[in-house]
Amino acid sequence: MAALREAAGLRFLRLLLGLAVARAGQVPLLAWSSRSSLWSPLAAPHEGHVVTETQLAALLDSALNDGPHNVLLLLQDKLSVEDFTAYGGVFGNKPDSAFPNLENALAEAPSSLVLPSVDWFAASSIPAFLKAKLGIAPLHVDQNTLQELKLNASLPALLLVRLPYTASSSLMAPKEVLTSNDEILGQVLSALRSEDIPYTAILTALQPSRVVRDASDASPERVGRQLLQADEELSPLQYPKSGAPKILFWASNFSVAINDTWHDLTNLTFRNNSSVSVDDSDWTPDASLLILKYGNVGGSSLTVRFHIRNRLFNVSGRHWFSLHTVQLIRGGGSPVNFTATQITAPSNYSFSCARVSSHPASGALLTPSGDQRWKVLMTNFQIQSYNVTGPRFSYASDCAGFFTPGIWMGLLTSLLLAAIFTYGLHMVMSLKTMDRFDDPKGPTISVPQTE
Repeated sequence: MAALREAAGLRFLRLLLGLAVARAGQVPLLAWSSRSSLWSPLAAPHEGHVVTETQLAALLDSALNDGPHNVLLLLQDKLSVEDFTAYGGVFGNKPDSAFPNLENALAEAPSSLVLPSVDWFAASSIPAFLKAKLGIAPLHVDQNTLQELKLNASLPALLLVRLPYTASSSLMAPKEVLTSNDEILGQVLSALRSEDIPYTAILTALQPSRVVRDASDASPERVGRQLLQADEELSPLQYPKSGAPKILFWASNFSVAINDTWHDLTNLTFRNNSSVSVDDSDWTPDASLLILKYGNVGGSSLTVRFHIRNRLFNVSGRHWFSLHTVQLIRGGGSPVNFTATQITAPSNYSFSCARVSSHPASGALLTPSGDQRWKVLMTNFQIQSYNVTGPRFSYASDCAGFFTPGIWMGLLTSLLLAAIFTYGLHMVMSLKTMDRFDDPKGPTISVPQTE
C-alpha cells in the first residue's frame, strides 16, 4: 500500500512539474479506476508532448474495453497545469494543497493515468466519445443527487458532474474555487464508494484557465522570460491596420461557443502580429462593417461581422452610432445573427461595457435570432467607429447608467427613512398639553358623576 501511495505521489508530481513550457490551448487530464492494470506505465506520454484527439481516444477506448462501464466524468469549466503548480503544494507545503481529495483518489486507485497536456478540443469531445462508446446519454448529477442513484455494475452508466471555475471572479479567489471543487470531488467519490461498484473516473476541463504564450514561433534568443519583463499588453484592433484608423475594437476577453465548447479569440484578435484579417471590412459615413476572419478556430474557419450604423437624431442635434447586429459564420455555413440592444453612443465618443454577452442571466445585450447553440462573450468591451483620431479611444459612453441597482436601493432606503423621520417629527410636534392643571394648594377639581 505504501508503494502504491508513493507511485501515485510521483505521478501527481509529474503532473505538477512535467510541463515546463506549455503551449496555449491545452488542459490536463487525470483518470483513475477501481480496476487495476488499465493503463501501462508506457501509456503516459513524455513531458512536453501534447495528446491529440486520436491518441486520447485510443487511451480511453482501451480502458473502457477492459475496465468498468460505470464512468464518472468531472468537467471543470477552466483548468490548467499551472493551477496544480500554484495551488497543489508542490514545494513541500502539502497541508496548503487545494487538491487533497484528488491526491488521495490517485494514491488509492489501483490504476491511474496522468496527462499533463491534452489538446483542449480533444478534451471537449470526451462527452461525445463516451456517449458513443457506452451507448447511453450522459446523466447530469451533483454530489446530492448522486446519493439517491442506484447503480448496477452490470449496466453501463455515464455520470457527468460540472465543476465551475471563475478565475476572474471578484467573490472567490481561484484557490478557494479549486478547493471547493475538490470538496465536491470528495463527496462524489464517497457516494460512489458507498455503492461498492467498480468505476472509472475522468477529470479534465473544457478550456485552459491560463493561456501561455506559444514559443514555437519565437526566435531562440527570445525564448524565456527576461528580468523585470512585463506581460504583453493587448492593443485595440484597428481598421485599417496601416494608416489612419477608422474603427477601433478591444476586449479583455473575446470568446465564442458552439454546443457549450468555448473558443478564446482574445490573443488571435488583439495580440501584436495577430493572424486575424480585417481586409474585407468597410467604412462609410452612414454605416460601417468590421469583419474579422480567423483561419482555424476549432478545426474550421470563423468569420465575425460587426454591423454599425451612424444616424442623426434631431432631438439631440448630434449623430449617434449603434452596433446593430453581430454575425458569426463558421466555415461555409449560414450566418448566425445576434441583435445588439442598447449598444449606442454619440459619434464623437466610444462605447464601453464591462460585459457584453448573449447569456440572459448577465443582462444579454446580444439576442440570438437564429441558432441557439452559439454564444458570444466580450469582457471589458469597447468599440468606436467614427471620429477616430488615432490608436486611442475617445471618451467612453458606458453601458451602465447613472442609476444603477445599488444607487436605486440607496435612494429608496433613504426616502423610506426620511418618510419615517418626517412622520415621527410631525407626531411629536402635534402633541398638545392640557389647558388645566390640578393645583395641590387650591381647590380640588371635582368631577361630578351622574348615573
